[in-house]
Amino acid sequence: MTPYKSRMWASMAAVVIGLVLAVAGLLLIDRPDMYLWLVAATAFVLTGAVGFLMGRSNPAFSMGSLVGAELILLYTLTPLAWLVSLSFKNGNADINQGGFLPADPSFVNYRTVFSFDLFQRALINSFGIAAIATTISVVLATFTAYAIARLDFRGKRFVLSLALAIAMFPVVALVGPLFDMWRTFGIYDTWIGLIIPYLSFTLPMSIWVLSAFFREIPWEMEQAAQVDGATTWQAFRMVIVPLAAPGVFTAAIITFFFAWNDFVFGISLSSTTRSLPVPASLAFFTGASQFDTPTAAIAAASVVVTVPIFILVLLFQRKIVAGLTSGAVKG
Repeated sequence: MTPYKSRMWASMAAVVIGLVLAVAGLLLIDRPDMYLWLVAATAFVLTGAVGFLMGRSNPAFSMGSLVGAELILLYTLTPLAWLVSLSFKNGNADINQGGFLPADPSFVNYRTVFSFDLFQRALINSFGIAAIATTISVVLATFTAYAIARLDFRGKRFVLSLALAIAMFPVVALVGPLFDMWRTFGIYDTWIGLIIPYLSFTLPMSIWVLSAFFREIPWEMEQAAQVDGATTWQAFRMVIVPLAAPGVFTAAIITFFFAWNDFVFGISLSSTTRSLPVPASLAFFTGASQFDTPTAAIAAASVVVTVPIFILVLLFQRKIVAGLTSGAVKG
């Protein structure tokens, strides 16, 4: 059988499976899980339709690549879909029924979350700490990476290797010493007590990302600016930094992600609403009452915490990809 016929048969099989799932969902499955079956049926039908159309227009098209892409999407989006579905479930009875979709969708969990004073304060702490750590890390990493990329000095490779090794150091190994040191210095349970360890991990990674990006910028552009009368600082600020914007955005996003998602430092180096970040605050969440298991409420809080990250990725996805892939290809 030729590859073209194989693709056509696979496409037809996907459409048939989708139709069978749709019929089974309508006839045999009760609501709300019936909708989940219909979503799966739609996915199979769309796979078959796309495979059929692409197979006719593009002989090199492979059904395996399409199915593989769908499996990756399924693997990555299923936990998020489950979290969102869980956040809309109303009460333990709805949770314990075992269905994927909520039987009686409600926003009560989100109202419970925002009525929790600790969570509100933790949002402010996380935004402030992440913003300060991101700003300091990106500014320092920009100057350091520029020096590493432009200057020739002994031990440059060692500095980059050391930076990467520090970024990979296990966080748990530092918690105990930092706990004792911060209590001695009087910065336990403060913003600065969390910003410093965040910088110790995000700064080396930012230096590594930005140094690779600065190496891709031609020397001649900086020299041309200096020939036109610009000083070294003016050439750096007005020529190099704008060209390195994708790398700067990538370093900023990585730093913000680390500071926003951190749990170990947050739960170990803070204890009150003065500096407790959002991930750590979820460990103290009790829901509507102390006798209620706050599973759905914690899911709602997790969705709220995920929204800023989701928005940042959507807004700056092109710059993030450009920054992460810089230096991957020579020439």
